[in-house]
Amino acid sequence: MREGSLDAPIRHPLDWQNPTFYDGEDLDKEMRHAFDVCHTCRRCFNLCDSFPTLFDLIDESETMELDSVDSLEFKKVTDGCTLCDMCFMTKCPYVPPHEFNIDFPHLMLRYRAQEYAAGQAKFVPGQLAKTDRNGKLFGPISGLANWASRTGNSLTRPLMEWIAGFDRNAYLPEFTGKTFMQRAKNGPTADTTAPAAGRKVVLYATCFANYNTPNIGTAMQGILARNGVEVEVVYPQCCGMPQLEQGNIAEVAENARSVAAELKPWIDKGYDVVALVSSCTLMFKFEWPLIVTDDPNVTLLAQSTFDASEYIVDIARKEGLAEGLAPLDGGIAIHLACHARAQNMGPKALEMLKLLPEANVTGIERCSGHGGSWGVFKDNFETGLKVGKPAARAAMAEGTSFVASECPLASEHLVQGIERLAADDADSPKRAWHPIELMAKSYGIEG
Repeated sequence: MREGSLDAPIRHPLDWQNPTFYDGEDLDKEMRHAFDVCHTCRRCFNLCDSFPTLFDLIDESETMELDSVDSLEFKKVTDGCTLCDMCFMTKCPYVPPHEFNIDFPHLMLRYRAQEYAAGQAKFVPGQLAKTDRNGKLFGPISGLANWASRTGNSLTRPLMEWIAGFDRNAYLPEFTGKTFMQRAKNGPTADTTAPAAGRKVVLYATCFANYNTPNIGTAMQGILARNGVEVEVVYPQCCGMPQLEQGNIAEVAENARSVAAELKPWIDKGYDVVALVSSCTLMFKFEWPLIVTDDPNVTLLAQSTFDASEYIVDIARKEGLAEGLAPLDGGIAIHLACHARAQNMGPKALEMLKLLPEANVTGIERCSGHGGSWGVFKDNFETGLKVGKPAARAAMAEGTSFVASECPLASEHLVQGIERLAADDADSPKRAWHPIELMAKSYGIEG
């Protein structure tokens, strides 16, 4: 037996259709195995709240070992996990192919899948996970919806906190009255004289860019057109990451088969697939192939997908970027989102922003403290700010004018953390950016 492993991590397919996957005793045995390894290692103490919670449960138990911790307490550990994958990708020396075979995020997912199968999933997070329904419902009344959800609304936010459990101080995403798909119909024409002319991209809009932050989509359209790339925009449905967080693996599998089938004809015609949000790219590249192992369309999509920043860097390396980039006024703090890092492609957003003239860019590899819908709830919001405090401090470095993240929710959460730390600093960043928006700004492309 080896003490740790230097081998590249291997992730096994999720055996979610096997009845044993939902066997409570088998799950408890596996959790105790993993938790005991985590207890004796503790390298992940400074990641998400799951690990401090686990270690406190053990240290405060009768024997100060896992054997005296009641299995019912394990739910506190799973509730703290945001499925960021950082323990698996960056910390744990006992992931496969090590014989301990530790995959902490997928173990937490298995626990939630059992909860979901038993009808024990929480109602409100389940409703938040219906992103397509919510976007179609609240988009037409975006003015009213955004007014009601705005922090500082003393009429509605306390009521929402009482009824739904949203912390009254937590930022909630705004809805747009005109989706990215609607805006994309009038997108710019590709410059056929640009260096990357001849490339073709099918841009997966993502639920978040489509219904909440269409400026990310229009910025990417503009950048690609400036660089000569022919662009088509599609949005069949959500990638299923919100459902994955709830343990609804069957719906994720259904989404995977459906979206992969719709994108296959584009791939067959020579189009690259680019997703606007890193969580969606991670689903396409890694999670879907581990959930749907028998669909060649899913495999093809995984091999044909790029993250947005990754694709711009690929153009820069192979053809060179089109001229016209101008310096931005002030430094940039770029938070490297966990679901971008989990793609094992390197810090592409950082690489991309360093292509800007006179770029002063600082990369932040610490957790933002958010994670899906987790950070908006009263039970988690303050914990999320505490976890994200080192990242917020790093983003406040002298000269920083822009705070950005490949995860739109993470950047908003970081800005809230900065506001807490720099309440009296009028010069601290007040707006969250996506790195693609900053690239477009440098090109002079208006959203």
